[in-house]
Amino acid sequence: MTSPTEPGRLLLLDSASMYFRAFFGMPEYAAPDGTNVNAVRGMLDYISRLVDQYRPTDLVCCWDDDWRPQWRVDLIPTYKAHRVVEEVESAPDVEEVPDPLERQVPILREVLEAFGLAVIGAPGYEADDVIGTLATGAGQPVDIVTGDRDLFQLVDDAADVRVLYIGKGVGRHERVTEEWVRDKYAIEAGQYADFATMRGDASDGLPGVKGVGEKTAATLLQRFGDLDGIVAAALDPASEMGPGPRGKIKDAADYLAVAPTVVAVARDIDLDRSALALPTTPADPERVEALALQWGLESPTTRLIGVLAGG
Repeated sequence: MTSPTEPGRLLLLDSASMYFRAFFGMPEYAAPDGTNVNAVRGMLDYISRLVDQYRPTDLVCCWDDDWRPQWRVDLIPTYKAHRVVEEVESAPDVEEVPDPLERQVPILREVLEAFGLAVIGAPGYEADDVIGTLATGAGQPVDIVTGDRDLFQLVDDAADVRVLYIGKGVGRHERVTEEWVRDKYAIEAGQYADFATMRGDASDGLPGVKGVGEKTAATLLQRFGDLDGIVAAALDPASEMGPGPRGKIKDAADYLAVAPTVVAVARDIDLDRSALALPTTPADPERVEALALQWGLESPTTRLIGVLAGG
């Protein structure tokens, strides 16, 4: 229990990262009408587990209102291009999602809202950007739950912001702090966005700097501090940068001019922070009960109700 002068913990959930993981990691579970609801059940169980373990006072299910923002595509056209449904030619881009999962997302959203859990997205932005904005200047300890390494750029010990990384599963998540990033990548957390820009990420359609992997990217950041320093050194014939990295950085000049904007999560979206408190009882108990009966969610909803009540 926090005191009136002690800020409680804010838990920020990368919702899509979590329900994709639930869909692919949980056994199929048929609702009374035959609909597979494994992602819904898994997501509710994940929330119960995390709330029970960390006892946050505030929680937000951060949503992809725009999973592939046009402003990022304008800068790097390959950004997430491989995930676009090919048959759909009209804007906006439609993400390729397995049909059994696509049917579950509206169900999940309805259940979350019936519980009164904050669900926040922003037009033109991804969930990562919502997370970045809510984590920045939060004035309270923040835990970010995600399987996306890009969010390591938000880790900040001084501001008490860490990532609960679910790459190995929610039950085996890792607490990512500045020391963790340092030990894993030999860089500072504040350098992670520049590190990711150079390394690239095929899953996001980011080519990176050709010939520069994690080890070289880390070495360059250790020597020159940040991407601006690295580019300046590459352009300076008198710098101590070797000919190999120098040529690779210079060859990637066009990419490096735009990629940092794509990789950096937004931290300044205009968001309503007034209703982030974790409820102790469902906002609409009758609706929760009806949805549980309709979709075969009695067990996970009962567990979440108990956890929210402090049980």
